[in-house]
Amino acid sequence: MSRERGAEVGATAQWSDAASGGPGRGDVDDRPREECGVVGLFNVADAAQLTYRGLFALQHRGQESAGRAYVAASGRDILVDKGMGLVSEVLTEPGPPDARLAIGHVRYSTTGTSSLDNAQPLLMRSRFGPMALAHNGNLTNHAGLRRTLEARGAIFQTSSDSEVLAHLVAHGVAQRWLTALEGGAHQLVGGFAYVVLTPTSLVALRDPHGIRPLVVGTRGGGVVVASETAGLDAMGADYLRDVDPGEMLVVGEQGLSTRRPWGPLPAGPTPCAFELVYFSRPDSRSHGQSVHRTRRALGRQLWEEQPADADVVVGVPDSSLPAAMGYAEAAGLPLDFGLVKNRYVGRTFIVPNQNGRTDSVALKLSAVEDVVAGRRVVLVDDSLVRGTTAARLVQLLRQAGAQAVHMRIASPPYTHPCHYGIDTSRSRELAAASLSRPELLKRIGADSLGYLSQAGLQAALPGQGEWCLACFGAGYPVPIPPEEELAPVEGGLP
Repeated sequence: MSRERGAEVGATAQWSDAASGGPGRGDVDDRPREECGVVGLFNVADAAQLTYRGLFALQHRGQESAGRAYVAASGRDILVDKGMGLVSEVLTEPGPPDARLAIGHVRYSTTGTSSLDNAQPLLMRSRFGPMALAHNGNLTNHAGLRRTLEARGAIFQTSSDSEVLAHLVAHGVAQRWLTALEGGAHQLVGGFAYVVLTPTSLVALRDPHGIRPLVVGTRGGGVVVASETAGLDAMGADYLRDVDPGEMLVVGEQGLSTRRPWGPLPAGPTPCAFELVYFSRPDSRSHGQSVHRTRRALGRQLWEEQPADADVVVGVPDSSLPAAMGYAEAAGLPLDFGLVKNRYVGRTFIVPNQNGRTDSVALKLSAVEDVVAGRRVVLVDDSLVRGTTAARLVQLLRQAGAQAVHMRIASPPYTHPCHYGIDTSRSRELAAASLSRPELLKRIGADSLGYLSQAGLQAALPGQGEWCLACFGAGYPVPIPPEEELAPVEGGLP
């Protein structure tokens, strides 16, 4: 863990960081992974400790590193505590009780290596004074911006695209900090949500398409922001609204105000549908209803499109269980716990190779013979990416005596890489992009395979707006630069 102290220096953004890092924390399956969760608090008592609670609630969004930045009682300094590991491993001290401004971050790397250098929040010292920032998402134009900034003399201390915004602020021509931040944000392209902290203000920034989520709430007389409403709940804050796509929310001594770095938006928002399919916590809310309820609706729609002659419905723990509930309800079939999760393996189990990953599925999940033996099983999962996990799960059920296994996926085929903050940046990693349906069915070894359609997904999602379905082949809402302009994802899919 490193502690950093902010102070004013020259115009070039400079960073203070510990020199050593640690290994990333791999999962044992082949599901896509989100890269970050963020929180921020302004004028809230015990902000440092509440940041811990908010990050703990968002731990599912990133397990490689965790950190928080807060303003000391003097109101002039920013301190940063961060390190490699889970929130409970890194933030072992409660923090000063008199801190009233703070931001926090949990990370899974999609751009930049898994190391302490890239752990966030990042602390900048510039002509404007100390500034800390934390970022969720991915900047599709960061490679070009980085080259331009380096030509101007910027010295980058991380390999993360998050640092780009700090240098845009430091090297901008504006004389006021907020104007410089607004001008820097205007140059960003991709899917992203930032929280930025100074000794006297908190800024929350969301990309113009609203691809990455960000919500704002209140606690007492203060303001709280988080990646999901579950984070607000954990910090004892009342949900106020979503941060609008393209909005820069500024909270300072003069109260709360809004800026629009991108001006009027030419198109409607396209939030990430995969947030509701898989990433978000089931107790979070989106578009007026719980994620749990949305996933049950996905399951009901899945049965309408892909029924199966079966005796029992089994969901893959944990994110797929609501969809399995919905499927069972619509089908009039019993839902049972045919798979049990070993919670002591989880996301801290580091798997170095493919053979290890395959074996590790059996360590993480086991089949319940009394539930599946001699029965025709509908196995409901929220997504199928590479197919490795699905094949192992089908094998586990067959070994437990299942008479038949019908695989049902509560989302469309995952055929296109995501460049907005999910770790699927290579098409060759995606089974549905390279295999026909019969070939994929043969790979996973099920008796049948059925996906939810794009139209079915749209029908089950809440709200009336458009959604980003790029990973399902519906087109990218934000243009993607040539492949050589995209930095490789460190680690990628296991």
